[in-house]
Amino acid sequence: MLTCRHCNQAVPVDSISSIIPGPDGLAEPFVPPHPPRPRRLAPLPEFLRALRRSFLDIWPQPSFEQDFAHRRILLRDIFLCNSPATVQEAFVDHALDIERKSPQMRHALRPLLGDGLFISDGALWKERRRVVAPVTHVSRLASLTPPITEAAGERAAAWRARDPAQPIDMLAEMGHLTAEIICRTIFGRQLGGNAAATVVGAFAEYQRAVGQTDLLSLLGLPDWMPRWQPRRVRQASRRIQSVLDGLIAGILSGAGEGEASLIRAMAEGVNPATGRRMDREAFRNEAAVLFMAGHETTANTLAWAWYLLSQSPSALARVQAEADALPGPAARFSDMAGLAFTRAVVEETLRLYPPVALLAREAVAETTIAGRRVPKGSLVLAVPWLLHRHRKLWSQPDAFIPERFLAGGEAATKPRYTWIPFAIGPRVCTGAAFGLTEAVLCLATLCRAVTPRLVPGTTVYPICRLTLRPGDRLPMLLEPRHG
Repeated sequence: MLTCRHCNQAVPVDSISSIIPGPDGLAEPFVPPHPPRPRRLAPLPEFLRALRRSFLDIWPQPSFEQDFAHRRILLRDIFLCNSPATVQEAFVDHALDIERKSPQMRHALRPLLGDGLFISDGALWKERRRVVAPVTHVSRLASLTPPITEAAGERAAAWRARDPAQPIDMLAEMGHLTAEIICRTIFGRQLGGNAAATVVGAFAEYQRAVGQTDLLSLLGLPDWMPRWQPRRVRQASRRIQSVLDGLIAGILSGAGEGEASLIRAMAEGVNPATGRRMDREAFRNEAAVLFMAGHETTANTLAWAWYLLSQSPSALARVQAEADALPGPAARFSDMAGLAFTRAVVEETLRLYPPVALLAREAVAETTIAGRRVPKGSLVLAVPWLLHRHRKLWSQPDAFIPERFLAGGEAATKPRYTWIPFAIGPRVCTGAAFGLTEAVLCLATLCRAVTPRLVPGTTVYPICRLTLRPGDRLPMLLEPRHG
């Protein structure tokens, strides 16, 4: 065991960055880092301490084999749906009974998102969903992806010009790249380009400072009771909202006229049920949702993909072979059909390190799951971190094997809700297709430009607060390739 510099926890030896030759001389699949798995659930004080560190640190070995579990923590019943069947029963068949996000998630994100789609529910959620969902629909991908090609190409050119001896923080690089993309996509090229750096820095600070647990809800206290958040959380949210307010004011006043943007599309959209358009505060809240969902999650996925490829030479070679066959210097939406292995790398990365590793809902009515009574107010969980590494569902569940997502591979034989990185049911991510396409196009474009190398001596360890990150930094060296 080694000790992680991020959390002072012991790291399993099998998670160290290495490739071990197999008995036939071929390389065994790379097994990337994961937290230790104790034999049983920790006592409550230790459990709560681990929960504050990271959502990943609380799961014992049986959690990677169970189909369904129940535990009462303080005064709250918690049910874990940990099989495709129980996930479907809870999050699809009984979606109306457990549609509400958990109190912890609502209170953690309300300072930033207000009543945004990600944490709203009921009639408000339905109203906003009718307006927001069409602007990110899969049918619009071709028109939404030019900013991806443009920004990724610019980043590739900048990387080629870098001093290869100087390391970069790949997590921060991917954060700035995806922020640039989502800003241009939401607000248009003219207005969005200068906002990215401010919002990236503020969101990183927000995530570091925000509370991980909501003890008041576990004690059964009502939702209307104020939840204290650190001053840094409030400051970061105000910085983000100030930038968004300025950009939205520009859009609604006609700046960037004629340029495609998601905010402009939402401003022109009318809720078919009410005939109303959203007001400015609603625009800001939904812009914050789109930014968080479209920037942070994809940035983390790309950072993890770079790390996995840096430790898997054969997989990296296949991605670069696909990239080298591109007709242009930067991948376009029309190139997606020729990037099957690159897409498989992204999908396997999402399996191993789902950006939102825990989906928690609050039961708004009594219901039944797996034959068990679920009282109103219970928390119902689906945990991609567990489901994606479930020993009954996946072969070598902790190993990086992109081939399982190729046509005819292992993933094709799985039940529908075995792989759920974009959530499930009515609340499935509206931008799932955009995010997946963005990651594939960026990875191909950048892999054509450079070969990534993890800085020697770096220990990579997953930490999950609001999202699942490879710690606070991911130092890498970039070896330039051909032009």
